[in-house]
Amino acid sequence: MVTGTDTGLGKTVFAAALAGALGASYWKPVQAGLPTSENESETDSQTVSRLAGVSVLPEIYRLKMPASPHRAAAAENITIDPARLRLPEIPTPLVVEGAGGLMVPLTQDCLFIDIFARWQAPLVLCARTSLGTINHTLLSLEAIRRRNITLLGIAFMGAANEDSESIICRLGRARRLGRLAPIAALSRASVADAFAAGFDPRDFQ
Repeated sequence: MVTGTDTGLGKTVFAAALAGALGASYWKPVQAGLPTSENESETDSQTVSRLAGVSVLPEIYRLKMPASPHRAAAAENITIDPARLRLPEIPTPLVVEGAGGLMVPLTQDCLFIDIFARWQAPLVLCARTSLGTINHTLLSLEAIRRRNITLLGIAFMGAANEDSESIICRLGRARRLGRLAPIAALSRASVADAFAAGFDPRDFQ
């Protein structure tokens, strides 16, 4: 499972790189914010398919509004049923990406972290290296541990920040998996190269 301390930090690119490195399938069960024209950006599933060339499982919920899933669903008179969000049983490894950050609401009563806790699969937390990351990441680690979710480790996103990365892992008692450096032009080759430079695929197996 791949989640983040907040939205827009690059976890979809990381998920694509991880799926490609492991030869895994990819699944994003809830997608909020669908392109409304050919000129708009692609969905996260389309991004992963383009950048990793892996098998992509269809979403359970595809919501038009680029907002928290509970709000995007309400805008279309849809109620997300958490019971429908079950891990697929497939013969290959699977990388699952959550929507937004850990505490994003799916309904009025259910957060995405509650689904992660029910699945009980190893979790990778993606965190920025920029200003504010220490607070956000340590709070996220507390929430993960409070729900007894197995944390595989932290994948940092962005330019190197040794002090922030090291103190997060020390105070948060978390494993540093590596760092995905900024990628100037996203392509299948550049994403694979950046992952290989920053991570060891064996740490995810």
